[in-house]
Amino acid sequence: MRVKIHREGTNILIILLAALLAVNAPLWIWCPQMPWLWVPVACVSVVFYLLVVNFFRSPRRFFPGDPVNAVVASADGEVVALEETFESEFLMCRCIQLSVFMSPLNVHANWFPVNGEVVYARHHNGRFQAAYLPKSSTENERSTVVIRTPSGQLVLMRQVAGAMARRIVTYAKPGDEASIEDHMGFIKFGSRIDLYLPLDTSIYVKIGDKTVGGITQVGLLHPDM
Repeated sequence: MRVKIHREGTNILIILLAALLAVNAPLWIWCPQMPWLWVPVACVSVVFYLLVVNFFRSPRRFFPGDPVNAVVASADGEVVALEETFESEFLMCRCIQLSVFMSPLNVHANWFPVNGEVVYARHHNGRFQAAYLPKSSTENERSTVVIRTPSGQLVLMRQVAGAMARRIVTYAKPGDEASIEDHMGFIKFGSRIDLYLPLDTSIYVKIGDKTVGGITQVGLLHPDM
């Protein structure tokens, strides 16, 4: 199967390949009789490069269920927080916070959690603490996006940088159409996604569950309740 690389990784992979060739080529040329030196270096280089390629893979996914009022995981990873909390940036009300932590081995593309229209998008500078810490949601580098669903409900999605993540990319901007099958952004090297949902949302996951971005249904909105 052909591996599709996310556009955020193209330049990084080209530069990394050039750097690794610059390290390995002199060893192959000048030390051909010293395999104990160049073979380990070559093996480490190949493994490292493949890990970075794996990080930037970009699968195309299609939600298999009914998208009406569905809340879909925005990222691959593990559910690390599921609690009632007060959202103080935009919604200004109590919500269900559902957080997914992404390890460096996960796909780091981020999907829209619901269909609708983007009504708010803002980036915040901040710290780079471990993304699994609760306070990372409000203190770390982060980007907030709010989507209004076709039924009028507001869902807030927050990309949170981690100790390794040094760049959050957010494609969404106010006025954009949000689709659960589209990427809304990307976070480089370890991070977390927080969803803030209405209190009456039916939740289909629990702490410790694994999610697949764009595929796993994590909840169901109830606009008529």
